[in-house]
Amino acid sequence: MGRLHLPDSVRTVVLVPNRKGLERAVAAGASEVAVFVSATKEFAKRNLNSTVDGAIAAAAEVTTAARALGLPVRGYISMCFGDPWEGSVPVERVPDIAKTLIDSGVTSLSLGDTIGVGTPGHVLALLGALRERGIPTSQIAMHFHDTYGQALSNVYASLTAGVSEFDSSAGGLGRCPYAKGATGNLATEDLVWMLHGLGIDTGIDLDSLTDTSSWMAEQIGHSSPSRVVTALRAART
Repeated sequence: MGRLHLPDSVRTVVLVPNRKGLERAVAAGASEVAVFVSATKEFAKRNLNSTVDGAIAAAAEVTTAARALGLPVRGYISMCFGDPWEGSVPVERVPDIAKTLIDSGVTSLSLGDTIGVGTPGHVLALLGALRERGIPTSQIAMHFHDTYGQALSNVYASLTAGVSEFDSSAGGLGRCPYAKGATGNLATEDLVWMLHGLGIDTGIDLDSLTDTSSWMAEQIGHSSPSRVVTALRAART
């Protein structure tokens, strides 16, 4: 954090698991923190070493402390669409957890398709269920993995429902060791290419991002899974 020199318009969101993590994040200069829970029992146990209710209680404690300091808090809910051990996650389960987090003071929610099994129909059904519980789309972000090649379709479905914030990772990096078979996050380059094609200004320089992802691929020793990175690099040669 100390080596980053970012404009004030850039959100520096730090994931914190407990009060100690919150203290460290604040000391490092975080402008926003995030708490995380799971919609499924086994993932809560493996990823958080907790129960679903225990993780929600811990998140609420951190949220209360962070809000007292004037910090926005983002709440991540993992396994919103499917789970390696339970299979498909019932649509009605996620809004209950989301409402609990909102009531605890969370200012925004990121709904995670952690193993990448979601489809546009499921996405729209979940967003509809959240609206029925009084949770506005303006408080929702979506977090898609591309395991089954549905991530961009799911983004588009979310856009049609009014969602305007999406998680992604440069070069498609990132996966969870407890999410069997899951690939990395939706590649930022693929997301930006689609959004720019829709006339949405992201403020992101796609060429610079591609250069950065290409550099990262060299550091970790394997090529980027992003189709846009592959295509843009090929077009330059």
